[in-house]
Amino acid sequence: MSTHPVHYRAGINDSSRWNGFVFRPDDIVISVPSKCGTTWLQMICALLVFQSPELPAPLSSLSPWLDMRLRPTEQVRSSLDAQTHRRFIKTHTPLDGLPVAPGVTYIVAGRDARDVAVSMDHHGANLNDSAIQRLLDSGAQTEATPPRSLPGGPPGGLEHQRERILQWIDDDTDPTERLGSLRGTIHHLESAWRRRHDPDVILVHYHDLTQDLDAQMREIARRLDLTAPDDVWSDLVGAATLSRMRTHSDVLAPNEGLGLFMDNAKFFRSGSTGQWRGILTDDDLRHYRERLHALAPPDLAVWVESGGVAR
Repeated sequence: MSTHPVHYRAGINDSSRWNGFVFRPDDIVISVPSKCGTTWLQMICALLVFQSPELPAPLSSLSPWLDMRLRPTEQVRSSLDAQTHRRFIKTHTPLDGLPVAPGVTYIVAGRDARDVAVSMDHHGANLNDSAIQRLLDSGAQTEATPPRSLPGGPPGGLEHQRERILQWIDDDTDPTERLGSLRGTIHHLESAWRRRHDPDVILVHYHDLTQDLDAQMREIARRLDLTAPDDVWSDLVGAATLSRMRTHSDVLAPNEGLGLFMDNAKFFRSGSTGQWRGILTDDDLRHYRERLHALAPPDLAVWVESGGVAR
């Protein structure tokens, strides 16, 4: 976060849509790289705010994606202005591209970048490109088609998938123009890593959520100064599991009511860790680690692959 935020215009994301946004002092901003657990954190926040496994509206309505260019800015802001609950707002903009506001809490999640690459590949194949282009054309909001997360999506067998993942690893496009790459993902996480000791920044790891969701939710609740009665806590944790979320994909997938995916259920395709095994060769993994350590400080590189306390 900075006095003069960096401008990110990448894919369907445009951070300038935050300009002039009026924060409330207890707002929660969920700033997560794509495929690192954005929807998971939105769900956790929703459960902690409403203290019920039954949400009052689709998740994307409760937690709008402010900087997505497929919906008019004023429409999104109006919906946020009308909310009476504690707001939790989605963004894929790194912290250095977001305005600073007193009392606002920023939550960032990281994930093993090799798993991010595989998930991005499947995500790209599930995007409804024609619907996205139609929305962009109707709003005069862009001059270009948003790229797939990885060219071509999963079809073509493991060798073609491997080639696309290597492209994702080697893509050197400036993150202000493309966040969907290893460079963009690490840049996003480093902007939070530098602020990880700030009381207004919560940094969590996808792997830790998979290993002990209860403990991670308790820590997030503590940091947000939210509590839930003991008699509903187990129900909240149960509702936040990926398996439960997968069964409610029609109201939880970030489709924004716009038909962005070919299949909502496929948005929650796996969620597992280590899914890169069997795709990348030993030489590929050596190359990935060289690239990772060229992009990230040593302590961040270790944390990205293993999680744990961000010291």
